[in-house]
Amino acid sequence: MENLRRAASWIEERFSQTGLEVTSQSFRMSEGIYRNVIALQRGRDPEAGLVIVGAHYDAYGELPGADDNASGVAVLIELARTLPPVQPRRSRVFAAFANEEPPIFPSGEMGSAHYARHLKESGERVHLMVALDLVGYFSDEPGSQLMPLPGLGWLYPTTGDFIAVVGDMGSGRWIRMVKRGMLGSRAMPVFSFRAPSWVPGIDFSDHKPFRDAGLPGVLVTDTAFLRTPHYHRRSDTIETLDFRRMAGVVKALHGALREADR
Repeated sequence: MENLRRAASWIEERFSQTGLEVTSQSFRMSEGIYRNVIALQRGRDPEAGLVIVGAHYDAYGELPGADDNASGVAVLIELARTLPPVQPRRSRVFAAFANEEPPIFPSGEMGSAHYARHLKESGERVHLMVALDLVGYFSDEPGSQLMPLPGLGWLYPTTGDFIAVVGDMGSGRWIRMVKRGMLGSRAMPVFSFRAPSWVPGIDFSDHKPFRDAGLPGVLVTDTAFLRTPHYHRRSDTIETLDFRRMAGVVKALHGALREADR
């Protein structure tokens, strides 16, 4: 609990330095009070719907959690920090979520589940939601990228040097939107994958509660256990992160934000 409180305060401070409107959403569990930290860039058109980019700031158990998911939080903060000084059409939300990891996943006590319910109950329109989860591990070694299903190696690269946009079978239009914007930035290779939610990894993040609520939601990821050998291990340390390519993810996400604002 104490580490989560410190992390939330640190994220809140970083968000405050961006000049965006910063708030938090608190919720109580038996262990105490948890909170999502939210930064808002108001758009010109309140009726156009929100564009949400989120990342969870908890780690699995007592593991270091550099890729899972300090990498996602770092990219989230940098994305908010480097926004161009132009008001977008659609309001943008940058959300740091508590409680994504097991044993809370995939329950309704996830921070993202609390936030998705709040949006649904308030009648807030969501144009797009992007979850950032494990976006810092890359490899140039042939064979470093595994596949979730047999035969996909004929369609996708087997070298883990790209970022992926992932979603369920109903997420095609949002996957295409995000991929189109990210590719348009020319920052890095981007591939997409759409499959039923029973395929391992398809809904293993903060986009799941949004999809469960009937809202848009996709995942941007380095593909987690299909690539990194450090997933949910003590070896998931900062030394394994590729900061140059993480900067490319930030640049690519700026392209996705522009595309979502059309």
